[in-house]
Amino acid sequence: MYVAIEGIDTSGKSTQIYLLKNIYKNAIFTQEPSNSDFGKQIRELALFGNLNNTTQALLFMADRANHTKEILLPNKHQLIISDRSLISGIAYAQSLDFELLININLAISILPDLVIVLEHNEDILKERLSKKKSDNIEQNGIKYLLDIQRRILESIDRLNIEHIKIPCYKDEKEILNIICNKIDSKIL
Repeated sequence: MYVAIEGIDTSGKSTQIYLLKNIYKNAIFTQEPSNSDFGKQIRELALFGNLNNTTQALLFMADRANHTKEILLPNKHQLIISDRSLISGIAYAQSLDFELLININLAISILPDLVIVLEHNEDILKERLSKKKSDNIEQNGIKYLLDIQRRILESIDRLNIEHIKIPCYKDEKEILNIICNKIDSKIL
């Protein structure tokens, strides 16, 4: 089963992935962009470089195609838990046509079986962003990030993927329990 943890910046994805690693010790943990050398370079460019949105989207798709071939498909009969997926790729690539993005991503990757969305609200997002140094994505502001969140949810709906939404301001252990209960109900 392929599970994607989705959410905008500061929603707690990394924290939940860390906690899930202690519970699902035999799972394959991955992320997008991938941990390949190429994926790491793309992440740095996206966060701190000077790429336009279209170039960034195309680089992410190239990494996604490789990630699908090397990680997702060979391990499809195991539990895979990913920090982001093609859903984020579609949501963040705002300069390209939505339908085109969906079609390209479906051609190069696979859909998660389950998506966990850690959902922000404006007040919590403002509070969390005020406590950290902003990268290129976060510097676009609250409205931009909330629009990305809307696009994440729209992508999930358009692709008809099973998902749950969890308010990211809940206690991290409570969020973890909700995620584990959902995963366990799917794999048992």
